[in-house]
Amino acid sequence: MKHALSGLLAPGGPERLADSRGMNHDTYSDAYIRGILTSCRTFAFVGASPTESRPSYFAMKYLMAKGFRVIPVNPAHAGKLLLGQKIHASLADIEGPVDVVDIFRNSAAALPVTREAIAIGAKVVWMQLGVRNDEAAKLAEDAGLKVVMNRCPKIEYGRLSGEIGWVGVNRRLIDNRKPLLFGKGGTLKHRA
Repeated sequence: MKHALSGLLAPGGPERLADSRGMNHDTYSDAYIRGILTSCRTFAFVGASPTESRPSYFAMKYLMAKGFRVIPVNPAHAGKLLLGQKIHASLADIEGPVDVVDIFRNSAAALPVTREAIAIGAKVVWMQLGVRNDEAAKLAEDAGLKVVMNRCPKIEYGRLSGEIGWVGVNRRLIDNRKPLLFGKGGTLKHRA
């Protein structure tokens, strides 16, 4: 399946993008995020939950619908199926290559997960919204991996493909207020 982002790549493709060593992890260029999302096909979701209301569940479902292979990792549910995919106890239990290790755990857990990601030969360590561990980022970068912290690949994919730009994500503003109605020209109006 061709990604909606593939036509939006800068000339030279993701292999020409600079690596993340020495990167400011408070902000990422669209080209950096786009390069990861267009060049990486397999995500391992560490901390994936079978509970449908959990963010890892709907992020996994969304990325699978976009053509990514997503492998759930959660020792509490190992051996069970999640969205048709076998849940693994650890990253080491996954057969075959993993491009991105997506961490749905707390910031303290990011360091041991990053060590596992390095051990399996992952290309990227991605820490979810609210997850930041600068020590883990440095360890990953020193091992040659790209790093993204405090971001969600589902949101970034939707933002870069234009699917969710209309709700303000392209302005780097996420608003959880319920819309009152759409105004003229599709403008979203909110209650005061």
